Amino acid sequence: MVWKKGLLHGGLFLVTFVTTTLAGASWTHGTSVFSGPFTWTDFASGLPYSICFLTILTAHEFGHYFVARYHKVKATLPYYIPLPPLPFFFGTLGALIRLKSQVPSTRQHFDIGVAGPLAGFVVAFGFLWYGFTHLPPPEYVFQFHPNYQVFGLDYANHVYTDEFMKGGADVLIGKNLLFLFFENWVADPARVPNPHEIIHYPFLFAGFLSLVFTSINLLPMGQLDGGHVVYGLFGYKRHFQIAAVVFLVFLFYAGLGYVDPRAGLEAMLWQVPLTIGFYFFALKGLGLSPLNTATLAVGIFALQHGLAFFVPGITGYSGWLLFAFLIGRFMGIAHPPSPDETPLNLPRKIIGWVALVVFVLCFSPNPINIRLIEP
Repeated sequence: MVWKKGLLHGGLFLVTFVTTTLAGASWTHGTSVFSGPFTWTDFASGLPYSICFLTILTAHEFGHYFVARYHKVKATLPYYIPLPPLPFFFGTLGALIRLKSQVPSTRQHFDIGVAGPLAGFVVAFGFLWYGFTHLPPPEYVFQFHPNYQVFGLDYANHVYTDEFMKGGADVLIGKNLLFLFFENWVADPARVPNPHEIIHYPFLFAGFLSLVFTSINLLPMGQLDGGHVVYGLFGYKRHFQIAAVVFLVFLFYAGLGYVDPRAGLEAMLWQVPLTIGFYFFALKGLGLSPLNTATLAVGIFALQHGLAFFVPGITGYSGWLLFAFLIGRFMGIAHPPSPDETPLNLPRKIIGWVALVVFVLCFSPNPINIRLIEP
């Protein structure tokens, strides 16, 4: 039985290693296994991305695992989740461990929850430090975009237009505070890549995606890692108050501008009820009555719609809508109380605040924007 479980975990890891390597080759070098000949050299070009990404992911999950075992809480090895290396997929949805016995105390919940993101963050910081201190010359991007060379190093002022990129895709990476630190204080300014080209720098791109995963895990809601941290720092009641406010702000920002108030009546007739219905189901995690949930859904939409009307062009990040729905509908906003709610001691409180700082450093309001341009 044990060897079967080992085969399952090892098999999932190997499949995820392959899919992330294929995804890395596609993202960083534009060589897809689905289009034309694909050689072992092409496969190897995706290794820096997959090794970086999976090392950070593994550090995160084993941070949870080893601390759980330390507290004698039964836990599985990580289940890696592969994704097919389709265009704009990252090769994996991450990984998770399952706790197979009850976590008896607030302190143990906190320790297990905080260990993963802090371990992953430390490893991600190391990869990003290496990536930013070993940047290639700016001409590096010409091997992926030879048509940029006609503009020289001034290409950024010419190429990111619909006319120039007809039939292509423009991928823009958002910034977070940690990236700004590396760009302004660590890297050679002459070699810092354009945000549109970071996908071709595997350590930077994989490190950035890992920071996005870390920030999602550290959202202070429900039983996410950040939820465990806030529950440990503030207790059951305050946790729910904080989580509810954060969730409402998160949902509001995610859907801001998604429905254009200047769209025609025909579009509005189906967009408005669908959006309000989506909010209704996402907000069920707050545990309100159906009437109050519906009222809150309508209120959020009305505020978004009014703001978008008076401030044309203002938008949030619709990519967060899926996460808001999953958290609100399936994972829940509240944190279940622990049998033993002994408050955290001072060292744990300090670690908890450090984890919240890590969340602020890693979170990017608009992490990645992909724009497909018509031929």
